Amino acid sequence: MNLKFYYVLSAVILLAVPCFAQTFKLASPDKRTVVEINNDTRLQYTVSSNGLTVIHPSSLGFEFKDEPAIGANMTIIGHAEHAVAQTWIPVVKTKHQVIADCYNELMLSLVEKSGQLRRMNLYFRVYNDGVAFRYQLFGADKIGDRQITRELTSFNLPATAKAWVADYGSYTSSQESEFEPRTLNHITEKTIAGLPLLVELDGSHYAAITEADIDNYPGFYIGVLKTDTGATDKIDLVTKLSPLPGEGESGVKARFTNDLLTPWRVVMLADSPGKLIESELIQNLNPPCALKDASWIKPGMSAWDNWWSGDVKMDMPTIKKYIDLASAQHWPYMLIDWQWYGAFNKPEADITKPASQLNMPEILAYAKAKKVKCWLWLYSSDVNRNDNFEKAFPIYERWGIAGIKIDFMDRDDQQMVNWYHRIIETSAKYHLMVDFHGAYKPDGIIRTYPNMITREGVLGEEYSKFSTRITPEHNTTLPFTRMLAGQMDYTPGGFLNVSKNKFRVGNPTEVMNSRCAELAKFVIYESPFTVYCDSPDHLLGQPGAEFLKTIPTTWDDIKVLGGYPGEYIIIAKRKGDNWYIGAMTNSNQRVLKVNTDFLSKGDYILTAWNDERGFPEKLNKTKRNVTAQSFITISMDAAGGWAGVIVRNK
Repeated sequence: MNLKFYYVLSAVILLAVPCFAQTFKLASPDKRTVVEINNDTRLQYTVSSNGLTVIHPSSLGFEFKDEPAIGANMTIIGHAEHAVAQTWIPVVKTKHQVIADCYNELMLSLVEKSGQLRRMNLYFRVYNDGVAFRYQLFGADKIGDRQITRELTSFNLPATAKAWVADYGSYTSSQESEFEPRTLNHITEKTIAGLPLLVELDGSHYAAITEADIDNYPGFYIGVLKTDTGATDKIDLVTKLSPLPGEGESGVKARFTNDLLTPWRVVMLADSPGKLIESELIQNLNPPCALKDASWIKPGMSAWDNWWSGDVKMDMPTIKKYIDLASAQHWPYMLIDWQWYGAFNKPEADITKPASQLNMPEILAYAKAKKVKCWLWLYSSDVNRNDNFEKAFPIYERWGIAGIKIDFMDRDDQQMVNWYHRIIETSAKYHLMVDFHGAYKPDGIIRTYPNMITREGVLGEEYSKFSTRITPEHNTTLPFTRMLAGQMDYTPGGFLNVSKNKFRVGNPTEVMNSRCAELAKFVIYESPFTVYCDSPDHLLGQPGAEFLKTIPTTWDDIKVLGGYPGEYIIIAKRKGDNWYIGAMTNSNQRVLKVNTDFLSKGDYILTAWNDERGFPEKLNKTKRNVTAQSFITISMDAAGGWAGVIVRNK
């Protein structure tokens, strides 16, 4: 049954059911998490986990243009509760081969007590690993659009709780920033904090606020209405919706004529930050795959003819050089980046014709002979101008192009969100995978449209070329913050490795991680389409190249073996019978001991790459036998890492 139809049908039925209770409780399947919805004075919700109140009483509702706010003066006239326990198999396996989807759901049907008697439905789901809720709004009595100016959803949390905040400072950005540790009371009315927002309530209670299934609605950010200068132990974080172009902070955020289902507001919960990484909650909150045939969607590694190494040019020899790199490393893809169609972001730009110095048939024939497929970079305005994509995408399919990388959207207002959906759906029609850059955070759409295989929206490796911002602290924070939302095209693999004190901005690009840390990123960072960022000369025939020949980009299982934001991270991921392990540390040296009880019964061989202390450009390779009863000692230099693969001993 269509999801939206189900919601509407339920609402119609429940309106006829007399119900006078104004307080409801809903528990997770394991009973450890409880959400309480109270409508005694105004609509509020509370979330508790393992006996601790995580979200204190917080508001729900909306403000509109040319009509009163909704959320107070309402009565609950119907409710329905049901449990779901099911599994599903993702087309693109980012963490698990089979995903469990188990939750309890409560639907509340509300109507105003007086005035316009407007209706609103609320849907709450409680999982073992979090809480999610969404609204259903209905069309107005007057024919025409209803216009949302503010969503009243808030998150009332302890003011001194530690959080990791990415303040973008604007609603129009590429969402590329650090997640800085600070207490929540440092958030002000000027803050425009991106999601996910990780919050540490204490050493055994962690929450991450984000959203899922964004469709026909703007993305949201976190802030406060005003800075409270009085003594208070709570802070009421408010939802800041991305405004429509030209509307501004106090203007219209969304317009709708018929029924509207908002995105899910999500509070991920765990007793350690690493458990949040293992969660499938965001994908579970999206509809099932919409594609009848998704067999053509093939994740994998890619070479990239980018400007990273400082001497890359858009010409035939360069493109062939990177195709050769992909072939040598047994990678399925090569990404042809900016200027392949000449002038871009200009009215005369033609995304169906290569630049004069390029012979596209020759490029594609060369790649095919090397068993490599090509991706194409596109500037968003060139794609959108006169609906150019409707003409270009079928041409790309005829060329045999595997996917498209579209750049510089830098918005997540309602119009842009709808544009994303149109591009993704049209790309699927012509068997094209999609990588968005200059993009907003993921929302789990990869479940519904698995061709939306990765996106940027992350302060990634490219910043090493022109800044000092890609620090070991930043790299060890990302898995616990931005990556909780899903796939991120960080573009790892910078192999001109130097210590932090020797790092210099310039060409060719250096990185202040060790060579082992760079290898580890290919395990740790989630991206089914993973783009290697560096020159072929810095990889081919060099230490660690063999690790990247076999590295998967999709996984059958994941175990976070330890970590804390900004300090270190250790993740083990399984592909078939093989386990890959990646570890990174911050600017401190670190020795960690982990057990291998995630292994099945039997004998295995561990091949490991570890730092050579004091020499970030070097690494050591070792082999040893292990079983499920073994321990591994992971020794990392400052800004270092560790990588390993465990295979069954045949």
